Amino acid sequence: MIRLEHINLVVKDITASLNFYQSVFPEWKVRDSGSAEWSGKPRDWVHFGDDSTFLTLNNNAETVARDLLGHQAGIAHFAFEINNIKALQQRLEAAGFQHRTRGEDNPFRHNIYYIDPDGNEVEFVQYFSDLFEERNSTV
Repeated sequence: MIRLEHINLVVKDITASLNFYQSVFPEWKVRDSGSAEWSGKPRDWVHFGDDSTFLTLNNNAETVARDLLGHQAGIAHFAFEINNIKALQQRLEAAGFQHRTRGEDNPFRHNIYYIDPDGNEVEFVQYFSDLFEERNSTV
């Protein structure tokens, strides 16, 4: 078995990041938090998630995220499968976040992209089929 357990993000402001991700995942909670040193620099950290999956937010960011329109190495975006994309959009808009773009029209999935407070692009996808050939189609 292989599954993604967590994503470790370096952020400028943990509170701002938590505001975004709490809007995305209202059922998640802060699992743990603390202070540590990373490569000689102090940082605060938070584990935000459920019992099996979480985000680690670390507050020692010194630069902005990679240019999403550029060709630098790094993560272009990461995605979460959700079961109600409309409810997610309503929660994020109520928290003051506007989507960046939507995926192409597809009868088997809807997806929408947001930029988190640190410039990371996050995709959310809702599938309308259990068949992988339909989920992955480019119809």
